[in-house]
Amino acid sequence: MQIQSKTKGALLTISGGICWGLSGSMGQFLFTHENMDSRWLVPVRLGLAGLLLTGWCLLRNPKETIRPWQSRQDVIDLLIYGIAGVSMCQFLYFLTIQLSSAAIATILQDLSPVMILAVGCIKARRFPRPIEILSIVLALFGVFLLCTHGDPNHLAIPSSALLTGVLSAVCVTIYNVQPERLLRTYPVSVLQGWAFVLGSLFFCFVFQPWRYYVPLRVWGIIGIAFVVLVGNVLAFTCYMRGVSLIGPQKAILYGFAEPLTAAVITVYFFHQPFTVYDLLGFLLIFATLVLISLPDQKSAESR
Repeated sequence: MQIQSKTKGALLTISGGICWGLSGSMGQFLFTHENMDSRWLVPVRLGLAGLLLTGWCLLRNPKETIRPWQSRQDVIDLLIYGIAGVSMCQFLYFLTIQLSSAAIATILQDLSPVMILAVGCIKARRFPRPIEILSIVLALFGVFLLCTHGDPNHLAIPSSALLTGVLSAVCVTIYNVQPERLLRTYPVSVLQGWAFVLGSLFFCFVFQPWRYYVPLRVWGIIGIAFVVLVGNVLAFTCYMRGVSLIGPQKAILYGFAEPLTAAVITVYFFHQPFTVYDLLGFLLIFATLVLISLPDQKSAESR
């Protein structure tokens, strides 16, 4: 049963990563071909996804859906998870895509394992192990290659994209680590639905998306539906369910399906160059994820 649970968690996490990669690439299409703006797209996307998921939860089990609002601590945790974690991650991720590409945005977001490792060390009050220090060095060098292509005097991506990409990784860390107690208490779909609703309300207040003119054409409407259903409802539900089964460290390793999917689509469909430095950067960051997961695997084997 334990093996089946871990296999299910791995498959769900991989599925969530692939959905995110597809959604990020669709976001790049909407920015480059449909003239959309992340400050308009993200509130709309979150709002539609939140209404769909929360409405579905209310129909299935209204008492369970409303229950998170009956505890003050749960409300605080849900606000942090929903706004600082899930929603800010989505906005910064799509802003990074708008500033660079889906491939760059997803690989910068995958710096989050290093940050999760740091949080784990602080919680356990210990120093990183040698293999963990090596993984951190590899991750930093991988980002260096991606951002400079080997020339420290030249940035291969906009500095603004580097900043928003790293900040999106911080938000990924928040929504992987922070909701541990919530995930044990409430269904994933309930938490995701309220997180999307909260994020949409927050960004509507901040950006006032109704002030943006967006010419909606057929492909634009199809793209919005895709990022809502695949990138929000399906991706987050699969991924967070996987996290609840196998834990955040392993979940992020399997979540590397996201940048891999985005990179393939960016190269073949958007015809953007993918250099040797980009490949090396990807491989180094993937090596980081593998190394970070090794201590956990060994301890599981010994148990």
